[in-house]
Amino acid sequence: MPLRSSETWPHGAIMLDAEHTQFALWAPDAFYVSVELEDGQSLPLLPQADGWFVIKARCAAGMRYRFNIDGELEVPDPASRAQDGDLDRQSIVVDPLAYQWQHSAWHGRPWSEAVIYELHVGALGGFAEVEQHLARLVTLGITAIELMPLAQFPGDRNWGYDGVLPYAPQASYGTPEQLKHLIDTAHGQGLAVILDVVYNHFGPDGNYLNRYAKGFFREDKHTPWGAAIDFRRREVRDFFIENALMWLLEYRFDGLRLDAVHAIEDPDFLIEMAQRIRQQVDPSRHVWLTVENELNQSSLLEYDYDAQWNDDGHNALHVLLTGETDAYYADYALQPTEQLVRCLSQGFVFQGHITRHGEPRGEPSEHLPSTAFVLFLQNHDQIGNRAFGERLHQLADPRALQAATVLLLLSPMIPLMFMGDEFAAEQPFLFFTSHHGELAKLVREGRRNEFAAFSAFADPHKREQIPDPNAEQTFHASQPRLIGSGTQHQQQTLALYRQLLQLRHRYIIPNLSGTQALGAHMLGYGAVSARWRLGDGSELRIDLNLSDTPVVNPPQTDAVWLFQQPPAAALSDPGELPAYCAIVSLTAATPLQPLDGERL
Repeated sequence: MPLRSSETWPHGAIMLDAEHTQFALWAPDAFYVSVELEDGQSLPLLPQADGWFVIKARCAAGMRYRFNIDGELEVPDPASRAQDGDLDRQSIVVDPLAYQWQHSAWHGRPWSEAVIYELHVGALGGFAEVEQHLARLVTLGITAIELMPLAQFPGDRNWGYDGVLPYAPQASYGTPEQLKHLIDTAHGQGLAVILDVVYNHFGPDGNYLNRYAKGFFREDKHTPWGAAIDFRRREVRDFFIENALMWLLEYRFDGLRLDAVHAIEDPDFLIEMAQRIRQQVDPSRHVWLTVENELNQSSLLEYDYDAQWNDDGHNALHVLLTGETDAYYADYALQPTEQLVRCLSQGFVFQGHITRHGEPRGEPSEHLPSTAFVLFLQNHDQIGNRAFGERLHQLADPRALQAATVLLLLSPMIPLMFMGDEFAAEQPFLFFTSHHGELAKLVREGRRNEFAAFSAFADPHKREQIPDPNAEQTFHASQPRLIGSGTQHQQQTLALYRQLLQLRHRYIIPNLSGTQALGAHMLGYGAVSARWRLGDGSELRIDLNLSDTPVVNPPQTDAVWLFQQPPAAALSDPGELPAYCAIVSLTAATPLQPLDGERL
């Protein structure tokens, strides 16, 4: 249980009315705290029990301020709702009620309808520029956009996982009102909006908590990013839970994706946070909670969390599509097809199975619904953590990738794609930051040393060719061109995505609730057949061959083919599944009604 305080306050600057603001800072290692306002006032905060400093002052929205610690150090508010530029600038008092919502009746979409499009706001130009893509994403068949982390980070270029001020939307992307306008506009077009949040660490630059609130961290536990956050403390738990509630209640995000929860040392914090969210959010709203979790804890998905990113499914598919088996792909090198079978029939591949490190990983997941797993062929990690940020269509046989795309978009798992997938974008997505000085050097060298485990970069001279994350050109190279006529291959890719998502909306989504996996089996290397009982009693079957060799696969004579890739005319033998092929069939409980122009 977390350590209890006699009294706690909401972190940061909270407006009490139009003219008054409460400033509260948890600073148990400080003797004196004042708030320095831009109008020249210096107001001492009153010390309270358990390390709190609090004052209620005449202060309206828009006022810029800093906290002064012991008369020695001026720092931004760790719960700043907005920054006047970078981390070294002042924090800004924000009125959470100032924005006038146009679509206040929006209550979200059921999780079963989720078709997720992950994007990086900065790479697309900012909050206002992302709005320009919403209409085309709706036409494509997307139902939700997922924004990579927005918490204020040092500089103006970053993936977002180096965030330092979790409450402040990144200033270089736009204002809090512009972010709300983006969400409001998305809701008006029927799009849900998910935010990726990082609650397992703070970024390495611009964080002063160790000076006045060492209790945020525990030195006996470490993560890949430093000392673990101490969620045993009530003040620390509330800092992050209040943050989650701010995004969901004030900004009206439709869901959160929690980054790397395996690095959170106190898993009961995750349970408490989900419970408080479910208690405080209007029950008529659909709010989605998803996690990234290397531990494959199916127990988290049995209660208040909707789904987990299924890295297992991606990794097995990546090995089959590319043949790459370096680093973490080594766990999928020997039996990728059998592992894909387990993924399609049971969810996780690793359910207590032994990894390459000789340790068990994961919990049984067969009892969970297919919608508890978010499937993807690539995401920001799987592209950006490559040395040169290559996209999958630049690594795999295009025929195999088309077949895998059928599985992604028509299986009962929740599909996620990364910006540019639908257009076979040629631009890479590289790892980029905007650090300076010694930290920039450490990040550059650390980035290159990460690839020492990959055979292609065993030579240090080859690692020196990896782009510098801090170079401005690295960021500009990662900005995808998503609008335009495109090449023939890009237009074909876009048409495939549109057609598959039309089918998903027509035949899969309405019947996802109550879906049960009926099993899967291996047809040959890279070839599988999987079946599911949909909620309406119909049976969905996907036959997939990612290899260059045909396999024997008797068809279901009473099933209707929903989709074939390549087209049906290329299938000369009905008892054979050709190379690089996917067939989706449905044994319907009631007769199917085709769409206009659709052949069944």
